[in-house]
Amino acid sequence: MWRKDERQQKKKKESADNNRLGLVVAIIFLLAASLIGRLFYLQIIKHDTYRALAANQHESSGELAAERGKILITDSLNRADGTYALATNKDFYLIFGIPKDIEDPVFIAEQIYEFFDAATVLEEVEAAIGTTTPLLEEESLTDKIKRLNNDDSLDAETRRREIDEAIRYEHHRQEAADLLGENATTKEQLITTKKAAIIEKYQTKLSRPGGQYTVIRNKVSNQTLLDFYAFMNNRLASSTASSTVMVKPDDLMISVGQVVNRETKEAVKIKGFSFETKKFRYYPEETLGSQLLGFVSYADSQGAGRYGLEQYFNKELSGTVGYYKGEFGNNNSVIVNDREYVEPVPGVDIVLTVDRSLQFFACEELEKTVKKFNAKGGTVLAMDVKTGAILAMCSAPNFDPNNYGAVKDLSIFKNPAITDQYEPGSVFKAITMAIALNEEKVTPNTIYHDSGEIYIQGWSKAIRNSDFSTKGAHGDVDMNYVLENSLNTGAIYAMRQVGAGTFADYVENFGFGKRTGVELSGEAFGNINNLKQKKIKDIDAAVASFGQGISVTPLQMLSSYQVFANDGYLMKPYIVKEIRRPDGQVFVTSPVRERQVISAKTATTILGMLGNVVVTGHSKKADIPGYYIGGKTGTAQIAVDGKYIQDRYNHTFVGIAPIDNPRFVLLTRIDSPEGVQYAEGSALPLWTEVAKFMLQYYEVPKSK
Repeated sequence: MWRKDERQQKKKKESADNNRLGLVVAIIFLLAASLIGRLFYLQIIKHDTYRALAANQHESSGELAAERGKILITDSLNRADGTYALATNKDFYLIFGIPKDIEDPVFIAEQIYEFFDAATVLEEVEAAIGTTTPLLEEESLTDKIKRLNNDDSLDAETRRREIDEAIRYEHHRQEAADLLGENATTKEQLITTKKAAIIEKYQTKLSRPGGQYTVIRNKVSNQTLLDFYAFMNNRLASSTASSTVMVKPDDLMISVGQVVNRETKEAVKIKGFSFETKKFRYYPEETLGSQLLGFVSYADSQGAGRYGLEQYFNKELSGTVGYYKGEFGNNNSVIVNDREYVEPVPGVDIVLTVDRSLQFFACEELEKTVKKFNAKGGTVLAMDVKTGAILAMCSAPNFDPNNYGAVKDLSIFKNPAITDQYEPGSVFKAITMAIALNEEKVTPNTIYHDSGEIYIQGWSKAIRNSDFSTKGAHGDVDMNYVLENSLNTGAIYAMRQVGAGTFADYVENFGFGKRTGVELSGEAFGNINNLKQKKIKDIDAAVASFGQGISVTPLQMLSSYQVFANDGYLMKPYIVKEIRRPDGQVFVTSPVRERQVISAKTATTILGMLGNVVVTGHSKKADIPGYYIGGKTGTAQIAVDGKYIQDRYNHTFVGIAPIDNPRFVLLTRIDSPEGVQYAEGSALPLWTEVAKFMLQYYEVPKSK
């Protein structure tokens, strides 16, 4: 019996042991499965993540910036290679913050503001507040202009001055209203508002948990860096009971990537800050040709061209970034093998057709003229008549591309030579006359009767000559007389001989209403839509014949006169002479003949007629001893909101020199000059000064 019980107990024990063994096996299996799953997760699914984490400790990788190509201007006086850099690259400093090391971001942000921004904010506020009390005007700008135009007690000069002041006032009023907001009404409140916004931005940058790098200021000069270090060193010393020694900027210097004390040779360190040397765009000539160049913005790490040539050729100038990947060696050096290193490719260098000496002289004379007449602005353009190469292009007001951030009116960045669309006025009469001559509908000796004014069917007001109030009707006169005395009625007569449709076709063929294709960003089309209708209105064709009711760019106007000087052929304007690649290849621009617009005979005839304008007409001030000069003035009213403003004009002169063997065509334009009514008093004298320089500079032989 007891043996039976013993066998049963033995079986129970074996069963229990088997259960325990099964449990252990199951546990081991589950642990193994879990381990395998974890390894699969780590090695397969999260492989890239942990590979990157490990690489951060053992590897270094990154992009290698390519050096931006230069923009070079033709410099005949430079005997080396005939060029001079208008845009190049220069070592500056980049100040960056290290957020993880900054204990009091609010205090530090306030100090940065004080150093970099306080003076600028004060200047901006004072400029805005000074002309903006009260901020809310009951009378709109349109109503104010209308009231001034209808005020018979004002003489023309006073009225124009009041209108200009109203426009300037409105600009500043809106600017201040935007800055002040709805609640801030005083200078102190405005400063406080702007200061708080700027400090908040700095504070956000400096408060990133664990942050190791945040850009504080780009493109810092040597002196500014030393000033900053001295300022921050002293402010931090004053705010704590530290033994930090006060320093002056003159006590410091930059040596081996550090700011050091000249006397002690010890490094001056600002906790939470450092700097690095970096190449930034640099413009040695500062404002010279600024709208032509544009600038490079460093909103991103590489920098990007904005406006002008910098934007148009941004891809070519930028080059191609390189890349490296390597492992840290001794002393944190980076070991890179050939397979993991791609060398950056520098950008191309661009050589312009613009001549440095001419550009400098033309821009200087333009600024003098704009200042003399307190004008809104102005433009000078010169072109080689045989090739279409731009020899000079400058506008006023301009800016310094090295400090583009200081510009408050963004319109100054635009290049008026290609972006401004304006009614050209009487300079367009030469185009109208050339069309009628080419169609053989008139000759220089064709007679018509001028009554001083003309009525167009469907238009209530008479169209009059500009001198109608003083001279009345001119009587029987020929086409030469029309150009010499700039008669509106004569231009209408010439246009009517060919018909509005043919006239419109020629206008488009001369290049108006379309881009010229010059290598610059932002070029405008102009507007000749009134002449593109299926049925052109009589009034539209009439006013277009003397340069009103249509708009052109200065470059379009210049190009149209180039046709007269080149046997009737229109050349495509270009401003890039060469493109030099880093591998040594040079691509030279070849002149492009677009089309023949008028015959060589017509071109010669119109040159002679323009010569008469200078000899006996309104453009006598263009006469230069020893040379035959041809050209035409234009004085056009300025339209605002579809209506012409009284006593405000654009003044233009386009001339060709010399007309017996044309070398260049030159345009000068002055926008809204004060104290002078006609172009012969503003744009024309400027033209003559620049033309004299060009004739001497290019050693053009005298022929009379």
